[in-house]
Amino acid sequence: YWNIPSSILRHETLPALLRDPAYLDRNDMEIVSGQGDNAAPVALTEESIAGLRKGTLRVRQALQRSGGDTAARRPLLADRARITHDARWLAAAGALSIADTARLLRIRGRAMQKAVPVGTGAMAALLGLDFEQAVTVAGEAAQDQVCQAANDNGGGQVVVSGDKAAVERAVELAKARGARRAMMLPVSAPFHCTLMQPAADAMAAALARVTVKSPVVPVVANVLAKPIRDPADIVDALVAQVTGTVRWRDSIAFMADAGVTRFYEVGAGKVLSGLVRRVAEGASGVSIGTPDDVAAFKASRS
Repeated sequence: YWNIPSSILRHETLPALLRDPAYLDRNDMEIVSGQGDNAAPVALTEESIAGLRKGTLRVRQALQRSGGDTAARRPLLADRARITHDARWLAAAGALSIADTARLLRIRGRAMQKAVPVGTGAMAALLGLDFEQAVTVAGEAAQDQVCQAANDNGGGQVVVSGDKAAVERAVELAKARGARRAMMLPVSAPFHCTLMQPAADAMAAALARVTVKSPVVPVVANVLAKPIRDPADIVDALVAQVTGTVRWRDSIAFMADAGVTRFYEVGAGKVLSGLVRRVAEGASGVSIGTPDDVAAFKASRS
């Protein structure tokens, strides 16, 4: 899921700041574009997070440069991250600088990789169980280890995370409880569970060294499923989300209840657009992941 099309990285509307070697190094570029010796089937967290997030920031910068993504036109921003509470959205809303965002993403990726040795943690997707059922399965599977719901994606899709043996038990329990499908996921660390506490501590220390401003529009924090604007609340949410559940279903439901009917997915892929339609009846999802998508979006807003 880190495969940002390389055409985005070369788009002529992207500002020079995002090509600065201090911001994006050569290894990030190779992983994001799927080129070079580092383009392995599964990238380690440190590189894949930084590469994906920086690539998506580039798309957002292209939107801003083209005049299609101004804060005044967006009443709500949702921080969605399959693997992180998204500082990108906070940067887009003016709460964090681009430079600080890049540093935070790098620090967080490194800290998460160091928190748990590769191979000792795991994540699994449970399909066909609702969130409460998945929480029960995770709790029973934990025994004396860690296993907890990491992502509530809606539509009967819940991801669990924790110690590898406990997650493997959760997969078998889910199948026995009637899950349509339960499978281990190819990840290098168990995100969004208490095993990530060392990474949460690192994030708290890093955030203490940056300036966080009130965003120009509310940002819906997926660990809270509600909008936040106070800088102190933003810091708390960024730290809490490292070990907490990504409440994607609740976040989309909140925005739908607030009258949002169209959701834009900025970055790689169209997975989130599909998940939106599962949660919010009648909502539409639009993916913006290539220069042509940026141009089409700009034309639709003119």
